[in-house]
Amino acid sequence: MIRTAFAHWEGNLKEGNGLLTTKSGVLDNTAYSYTTRFEAGKQGTNPEELLAAAHAGCFTMSVSAQLAKKGIKPSKLDTTATLTMNDLGIVSIHLKILGAVPGVSAEEFATITKDAEQNCFISKVLNIPISSEVHFEF
Repeated sequence: MIRTAFAHWEGNLKEGNGLLTTKSGVLDNTAYSYTTRFEAGKQGTNPEELLAAAHAGCFTMSVSAQLAKKGIKPSKLDTTATLTMNDLGIVSIHLKILGAVPGVSAEEFATITKDAEQNCFISKVLNIPISSEVHFEF
């Protein structure tokens, strides 16, 4: 399996801008720039936002897969990934999942999510602290 994305950039770092496109077409000439990366309220995306989205999706799918192995189908799984940066780069990602999962205890759900926190594909390639918290709906 191979996944492909394309980045186009024009200009210098602070005044330039670019476009991101994925082979799937989900991103199609999506704007990104220095301002969308480092200034709040600017329209467009940035590499860190995309990494947070990828991590939230990967983690949630990993939780779902582990539940499926137990024959459990969640009603819903909602994850927020919060990526934190400083001047040196990305320093952590925190995953917050809300699950409505009939047939599993809150403790079992927490154990499953803790495993997914460390073992989803995106978590495995990151060399930063990753944490998670669970909110369970009955």
